[in-house]
Amino acid sequence: MSVQAGESWSYQKYKFHGLSLSGIRTAIAMPELSLSFDVAQGYPYLLNLKKFFISHGHLDHAAGIPYIISQKAMTSQNAGHFYMPGSLVEPMTKIMREWEKIEGHQYKFEFIPIKADDEIELNQNNYVKVFPTTHRIESYGFTLFETSKKLRADLQGLSQEEIVNLRRKGEEVNEIHHSPAVSFTGDTQIEFLDSRPWIKKSKILILESTYLDNKRTIANAREWGHTHIDEIIPRLDEIESEQIVLIHISSRYPDHEIARILKHKIPLEHQSRVVVFPGR
Repeated sequence: MSVQAGESWSYQKYKFHGLSLSGIRTAIAMPELSLSFDVAQGYPYLLNLKKFFISHGHLDHAAGIPYIISQKAMTSQNAGHFYMPGSLVEPMTKIMREWEKIEGHQYKFEFIPIKADDEIELNQNNYVKVFPTTHRIESYGFTLFETSKKLRADLQGLSQEEIVNLRRKGEEVNEIHHSPAVSFTGDTQIEFLDSRPWIKKSKILILESTYLDNKRTIANAREWGHTHIDEIIPRLDEIESEQIVLIHISSRYPDHEIARILKHKIPLEHQSRVVVFPGR
Protein backbone atom coordinates (compact mmCIF):
# COMPACT_ATOMS: atom_id res chain seq x y z
CA MET A 1 0.00 0.00 0.00
CA SER A 2 1.33 3.43 -0.91
CA VAL A 3 0.93 5.85 1.97
CA GLN A 4 1.09 8.88 -0.31
CA ALA A 5 -1.44 7.66 -2.85
CA GLY A 6 -4.32 6.99 -0.49
CA GLU A 7 -7.17 4.68 -1.32
CA SER A 8 -10.52 5.32 -2.99
CA TRP A 9 -13.98 4.24 -1.90
CA SER A 10 -17.33 5.23 -3.32
CA TYR A 11 -21.01 4.72 -2.72
CA GLN A 12 -23.55 5.83 -5.29
CA LYS A 13 -22.47 9.34 -6.37
CA TYR A 14 -20.26 9.93 -3.33
CA LYS A 15 -16.52 9.50 -3.87
CA PHE A 16 -13.83 9.47 -1.20
CA HIS A 17 -10.06 9.25 -1.24
CA GLY A 18 -7.92 8.91 1.83
CA LEU A 19 -6.18 7.09 4.64
CA SER A 20 -7.02 6.35 8.26
CA LEU A 21 -4.97 4.38 10.76
CA SER A 22 -5.26 4.92 14.49
CA GLY A 23 -2.51 7.10 15.90
CA ILE A 24 -0.76 7.31 12.53
CA ARG A 25 -2.85 9.21 9.96
CA THR A 26 -6.42 10.23 9.12
CA ALA A 27 -7.42 12.31 6.12
CA ILE A 28 -10.56 11.50 4.13
CA ALA A 29 -11.07 13.71 1.08
CA MET A 30 -14.07 14.30 -1.16
CA PRO A 31 -12.21 15.61 -4.23
CA GLU A 32 -15.31 16.55 -6.23
CA LEU A 33 -16.28 18.99 -3.47
CA SER A 34 -12.65 20.08 -2.93
CA LEU A 35 -12.73 19.27 0.78
CA SER A 36 -11.10 16.96 3.27
CA PHE A 37 -12.03 15.79 6.73
CA ASP A 38 -8.73 16.04 8.64
CA VAL A 39 -5.37 16.25 6.89
CA ALA A 40 -2.99 13.66 8.48
CA GLN A 41 0.57 14.65 7.49
CA GLY A 42 -0.48 16.56 4.38
CA TYR A 43 -0.38 13.99 1.58
CA PRO A 44 -0.29 14.93 -2.12
CA TYR A 45 -3.96 14.09 -2.70
CA LEU A 46 -4.85 16.97 -0.35
CA LEU A 47 -2.74 19.76 -1.76
CA ASN A 48 -5.15 21.15 -4.35
CA LEU A 49 -8.26 21.07 -2.19
CA LYS A 50 -9.87 24.28 -0.93
CA LYS A 51 -11.56 23.50 2.39
CA PHE A 52 -10.21 21.43 5.27
CA PHE A 53 -12.38 20.40 8.21
CA ILE A 54 -10.17 19.61 11.20
CA SER A 55 -11.85 17.48 13.87
CA HIS A 56 -9.18 18.09 16.55
CA GLY A 57 -5.53 18.95 16.96
CA HIS A 58 -3.80 15.59 17.44
CA LEU A 59 -0.88 15.14 15.07
CA ASP A 60 -2.25 12.14 13.20
CA HIS A 61 -5.21 14.33 12.14
CA ALA A 62 -3.72 17.83 11.89
CA ALA A 63 0.07 17.69 11.42
CA GLY A 64 -0.21 18.39 7.69
CA ILE A 65 -1.68 21.86 8.08
CA PRO A 66 1.66 23.76 7.75
CA TYR A 67 2.80 21.61 4.84
CA ILE A 68 -0.43 22.11 2.89
CA ILE A 69 -0.15 25.87 3.42
CA SER A 70 3.47 25.81 2.23
CA GLN A 71 2.68 23.78 -0.87
CA LYS A 72 -0.23 26.03 -1.80
CA ALA A 73 2.09 29.04 -1.55
CA MET A 74 4.73 27.34 -3.69
CA THR A 75 2.19 26.59 -6.44
CA SER A 76 0.58 30.06 -6.26
CA GLN A 77 -2.79 28.76 -5.10
CA ASN A 78 -5.27 30.74 -3.08
CA ALA A 79 -5.02 30.20 0.67
CA GLY A 80 -6.87 27.12 1.90
CA HIS A 81 -9.64 27.49 4.46
CA PHE A 82 -9.07 25.43 7.61
CA TYR A 83 -12.11 25.03 9.86
CA MET A 84 -10.97 23.93 13.30
CA PRO A 85 -11.84 23.96 17.01
CA GLY A 86 -11.51 27.45 18.41
CA SER A 87 -8.88 26.35 20.93
CA LEU A 88 -6.64 25.27 18.05
CA VAL A 89 -6.57 28.58 16.16
CA GLU A 90 -4.10 30.45 18.37
CA PRO A 91 -1.49 27.67 18.76
CA MET A 92 -1.66 26.81 15.05
CA THR A 93 -1.19 30.47 14.18
CA LYS A 94 1.89 30.57 16.43
CA ILE A 95 3.23 27.44 14.74
CA MET A 96 2.82 29.08 11.33
CA ARG A 97 4.59 32.23 12.51
CA GLU A 98 7.52 30.11 13.66
CA TRP A 99 7.64 28.35 10.29
CA GLU A 100 7.68 31.75 8.63
CA LYS A 101 10.79 32.60 10.65
CA ILE A 102 12.42 29.27 9.81
CA GLU A 103 11.70 29.58 6.08
CA GLY A 104 12.04 33.32 5.67
CA HIS A 105 8.64 33.52 3.99
CA GLN A 106 5.27 34.95 4.97
CA TYR A 107 2.31 32.65 4.40
CA LYS A 108 -1.34 33.30 3.68
CA PHE A 109 -3.80 31.05 5.49
CA GLU A 110 -7.31 31.09 6.88
CA PHE A 111 -7.93 29.43 10.26
CA ILE A 112 -11.64 29.64 11.02
CA PRO A 113 -12.82 28.70 14.52
CA ILE A 114 -15.87 26.46 14.66
CA LYS A 115 -18.44 25.49 17.24
CA ALA A 116 -21.32 23.02 17.30
CA ASP A 117 -24.13 23.72 14.81
CA ASP A 118 -22.08 26.08 12.65
CA GLU A 119 -22.90 25.82 8.94
CA ILE A 120 -20.26 26.30 6.24
CA GLU A 121 -21.55 26.80 2.71
CA LEU A 122 -19.77 24.88 -0.04
CA ASN A 123 -21.93 25.69 -3.04
CA GLN A 124 -25.56 26.31 -3.95
CA ASN A 125 -26.59 22.76 -3.03
CA ASN A 126 -24.17 21.67 -0.30
CA TYR A 127 -23.07 22.82 3.12
CA VAL A 128 -21.23 21.31 6.08
CA LYS A 129 -22.72 21.39 9.57
CA VAL A 130 -20.66 20.91 12.74
CA PHE A 131 -21.62 18.57 15.57
CA PRO A 132 -19.90 18.00 18.94
CA THR A 133 -17.89 14.88 19.67
CA THR A 134 -16.30 13.59 22.88
CA HIS A 135 -12.52 13.19 22.88
CA ARG A 136 -9.65 14.05 25.22
CA ILE A 137 -9.40 17.56 23.76
CA GLU A 138 -11.90 19.86 22.04
CA SER A 139 -13.24 17.97 19.03
CA TYR A 140 -15.99 18.07 16.44
CA GLY A 141 -17.52 16.01 13.68
CA PHE A 142 -18.90 17.21 10.37
CA THR A 143 -21.96 16.45 8.26
CA LEU A 144 -22.24 17.19 4.56
CA PHE A 145 -25.81 18.28 3.83
CA GLU A 146 -27.52 18.45 0.47
CA THR A 147 -30.37 20.83 -0.26
CA SER A 148 -33.12 20.37 -2.83
CA LYS A 149 -36.37 22.05 -3.74
CA LYS A 150 -39.54 20.02 -3.52
CA LEU A 151 -43.19 20.87 -3.91
CA ARG A 152 -44.70 22.03 -0.64
CA ALA A 153 -46.41 19.22 1.26
CA ASP A 154 -49.68 21.14 1.45
CA LEU A 155 -49.76 21.43 -2.35
CA GLN A 156 -49.35 17.74 -3.05
CA GLY A 157 -52.21 16.50 -5.21
CA LEU A 158 -52.82 19.78 -7.04
CA SER A 159 -52.81 19.71 -10.82
CA GLN A 160 -49.94 21.21 -12.79
CA GLU A 161 -52.23 24.01 -13.93
CA GLU A 162 -53.16 24.90 -10.34
CA ILE A 163 -49.50 24.99 -9.34
CA VAL A 164 -48.67 27.22 -12.32
CA ASN A 165 -51.47 29.59 -11.34
CA LEU A 166 -50.09 29.85 -7.81
CA ARG A 167 -46.66 30.69 -9.21
CA ARG A 168 -48.18 33.41 -11.40
CA LYS A 169 -49.71 34.95 -8.28
CA GLY A 170 -46.24 35.14 -6.78
CA GLU A 171 -46.68 32.32 -4.30
CA GLU A 172 -43.66 30.12 -3.45
CA VAL A 173 -44.75 26.58 -4.22
CA ASN A 174 -41.53 24.82 -3.25
CA GLU A 175 -39.82 24.21 0.08
CA ILE A 176 -36.17 23.51 0.77
CA HIS A 177 -35.28 20.01 1.98
CA HIS A 178 -32.05 19.43 3.89
CA SER A 179 -30.66 15.89 3.68
CA PRO A 180 -27.66 14.65 5.71
CA ALA A 181 -25.50 12.86 3.17
CA VAL A 182 -22.13 12.16 4.85
CA SER A 183 -21.15 12.39 8.52
CA PHE A 184 -17.53 12.10 9.69
CA THR A 185 -16.60 11.80 13.36
CA GLY A 186 -12.86 12.14 13.84
CA ASP A 187 -11.85 10.64 17.20
CA THR A 188 -14.69 10.31 19.70
CA GLN A 189 -16.47 8.23 22.26
CA ILE A 190 -19.78 6.63 21.24
CA GLU A 191 -21.84 9.49 22.74
CA PHE A 192 -21.46 11.45 19.50
CA LEU A 193 -24.35 9.38 18.11
CA ASP A 194 -26.77 11.15 20.43
CA SER A 195 -25.35 14.66 20.10
CA ARG A 196 -27.48 15.60 17.10
CA PRO A 197 -30.48 13.79 15.56
CA TRP A 198 -29.32 14.04 11.96
CA ILE A 199 -26.13 12.01 12.48
CA LYS A 200 -27.87 8.61 12.57
CA LYS A 201 -29.92 9.63 9.52
CA SER A 202 -26.87 10.34 7.32
CA LYS A 203 -26.77 8.27 4.16
CA ILE A 204 -23.10 7.51 4.88
CA LEU A 205 -21.68 7.51 8.42
CA ILE A 206 -17.88 7.51 8.66
CA LEU A 207 -16.90 6.78 12.24
CA GLU A 208 -13.93 5.64 14.22
CA SER A 209 -13.77 2.12 15.59
CA THR A 210 -10.31 1.95 17.06
CA TYR A 211 -10.61 -1.40 18.84
CA LEU A 212 -12.31 -4.56 17.64
CA ASP A 213 -11.77 -7.27 20.27
CA ASN A 214 -10.63 -7.92 23.83
CA LYS A 215 -7.04 -6.93 23.07
CA ARG A 216 -8.42 -3.60 24.22
CA THR A 217 -11.65 -3.34 26.17
CA ILE A 218 -14.42 -0.77 25.99
CA ALA A 219 -12.93 0.76 29.14
CA ASN A 220 -9.55 1.08 27.37
CA ALA A 221 -11.24 2.80 24.43
CA ARG A 222 -13.13 5.23 26.62
CA GLU A 223 -10.03 6.09 28.64
CA TRP A 224 -8.42 7.47 25.48
CA GLY A 225 -11.57 9.05 24.04
CA HIS A 226 -12.18 6.36 21.43
CA THR A 227 -14.90 3.94 20.35
CA HIS A 228 -14.88 0.13 20.49
CA ILE A 229 -16.80 -1.94 17.93
CA ASP A 230 -18.67 -3.55 20.84
CA GLU A 231 -20.24 -0.14 21.52
CA ILE A 232 -21.30 0.31 17.89
CA ILE A 233 -22.90 -3.10 17.36
CA PRO A 234 -25.76 -2.65 19.89
CA ARG A 235 -26.69 0.60 18.12
CA LEU A 236 -26.78 -0.66 14.55
CA ASP A 237 -30.56 -1.03 14.55
CA GLU A 238 -31.06 2.65 15.35
CA ILE A 239 -28.50 3.93 12.83
CA GLU A 240 -30.39 4.56 9.60
CA SER A 241 -27.29 5.04 7.43
CA GLU A 242 -27.10 2.99 4.24
CA GLN A 243 -23.34 2.63 4.72
CA ILE A 244 -21.44 2.64 8.01
CA VAL A 245 -17.76 3.13 7.22
CA LEU A 246 -15.23 2.25 9.92
CA ILE A 247 -12.01 4.26 10.14
CA HIS A 248 -9.16 4.73 12.62
CA ILE A 249 -8.82 1.00 13.31
CA SER A 250 -5.73 0.18 15.36
CA SER A 251 -2.62 -1.05 13.55
CA ARG A 252 -2.62 -4.08 15.86
CA TYR A 253 -5.29 -5.53 13.52
CA PRO A 254 -4.08 -6.61 10.04
CA ASP A 255 -6.63 -6.51 7.24
CA HIS A 256 -7.36 -10.24 7.27
CA GLU A 257 -8.01 -10.16 11.01
CA ILE A 258 -10.34 -7.18 10.68
CA ALA A 259 -12.38 -9.08 8.11
CA ARG A 260 -12.53 -12.16 10.34
CA ILE A 261 -13.58 -10.25 13.45
CA LEU A 262 -16.27 -8.23 11.71
CA LYS A 263 -17.72 -11.29 9.98
CA HIS A 264 -17.97 -12.96 13.37
CA LYS A 265 -19.31 -9.98 15.31
CA ILE A 266 -21.54 -7.97 12.99
CA PRO A 267 -25.10 -9.37 12.83
CA LEU A 268 -25.88 -10.85 9.43
CA GLU A 269 -28.59 -8.31 8.67
CA HIS A 270 -26.09 -5.46 9.01
CA GLN A 271 -23.01 -6.98 7.36
CA SER A 272 -23.75 -5.54 3.92
CA ARG A 273 -23.70 -1.97 5.21
CA VAL A 274 -20.79 -2.08 7.68
CA VAL A 275 -17.56 -1.62 5.73
CA VAL A 276 -13.96 -0.69 6.46
CA PHE A 277 -12.46 2.25 4.62
CA PRO A 278 -9.78 0.62 2.41
CA GLY A 279 -7.04 3.20 2.94
CA ARG A 280 -5.02 2.55 6.09
